Amino acid sequence: MKRLALLILLLAIGLSGTALAQDSTGLVVNADESLGTISPYIYGANFGIQSAVPVDLIPEAQNSGVHYLRRGGGFSDERPLLNGDIDLFMATVRLVGAEPAMTVRLHESTPEASAANVEYANIKKGYNIRYWSIGNEPSLFAGLFQMEYTTAMHNIEWRAHAEAMLAVDPTIILVGPDLHQYPGIPEQNLKDSNGLDWMEEFLKVNGDLVGVVSVHRYPFPRDKSNPTVTIEDLRLNSREWDDHIIPNLRDVIQRTTGRDIPIAITEVNSSWANNVAGEASMDSHYNAIWYGDVLGRLIRQRVTIAAFWDFQRRHQSWGLIGGDSVRPTYYTFQMYKLFGTEALMTSSDIEDLYVYAARRDDGALTVMVVNMGLEPATAPLTLNGFTAGGDAEVWLLDPEHQATAIGTQPIGTEVTVPAQSLTLYVIPAG
Repeated sequence: MKRLALLILLLAIGLSGTALAQDSTGLVVNADESLGTISPYIYGANFGIQSAVPVDLIPEAQNSGVHYLRRGGGFSDERPLLNGDIDLFMATVRLVGAEPAMTVRLHESTPEASAANVEYANIKKGYNIRYWSIGNEPSLFAGLFQMEYTTAMHNIEWRAHAEAMLAVDPTIILVGPDLHQYPGIPEQNLKDSNGLDWMEEFLKVNGDLVGVVSVHRYPFPRDKSNPTVTIEDLRLNSREWDDHIIPNLRDVIQRTTGRDIPIAITEVNSSWANNVAGEASMDSHYNAIWYGDVLGRLIRQRVTIAAFWDFQRRHQSWGLIGGDSVRPTYYTFQMYKLFGTEALMTSSDIEDLYVYAARRDDGALTVMVVNMGLEPATAPLTLNGFTAGGDAEVWLLDPEHQATAIGTQPIGTEVTVPAQSLTLYVIPAG
């Protein structure tokens, strides 16, 4: 009897395993389930005070695929915003062909000064800068400037500047509060010295004036004394956008203001501490793959703005463009330049493999497959609600290809992709 019971148990386990295998759906694209138009500003970057496009790299800057350029960063509250600063920034904006976003000074500044910035930019010069932020990372003011600074103090100051700026140009869109981190886990979200949640308190007071709710996110390093980031760190990280960051922020916005407000990640990279020449440092190939997955998730989560930190940096590894060449994450933007404009629902139940899709204006389906793994992978692919009209045009970003067209191939029931890669399939409609 014991032997019979054991055989029955083993059979049950085997059947269970078979059922689980059959339940695995692989990579799924639901082309009949639209998520709406993709905001072009999801392909954004920052332009810091140390940024300057090298003359030899002007063609790369013009071809970057960056659609939103924000002038902001820690320097924004350390010095006044001068008219010349605005002019120089707008010259780069016109070179790149991006939507400009400007940060006015909050620390030790006045509403009158911020109003004057808007007056100069939009009334006198006609730059039509629509997106404006007031201060940068106020959640760090207390430590940076060795002062008492609470959410209550920030909310009063922010509103005074906002009202003065809107009085000059009521068409501008205010972006804020640009908190320095947002993990999206309630007990870990930023609190002031009184234990009050920075985001919730801001929205309670200024939710009526803010047009886009903004946060920053640099997941690494965990320890200031050790800026090293590993492939394993990044491999496991990007899912946080789906798991808690964006869902939590959207819930806080709705619960606090009673309405939906667009979301912006106005600074994002894998690290806030400079790192270089590592397996997953910001100048690495793996950082490019990580950000490709981040962008796919932000698109699927219907985020309006994402600004990579930053556009250009000569001596540090943050920039898409360096001093004499582009960096690997530049090619992530090149891949997404080929992506469609209407986001579609997708899913994956395969570890390290993720899929994102969109429809182009000509009806073609674009499917981005991300392999965060260290080995090539083959997976089932299901296209629901779409009939292919021919072979797919294939583009590849991997350790050997820099956003390169590698030919065409028929789209069947599975795909094979290289390790550490972004593979884009452009499939004509039938």
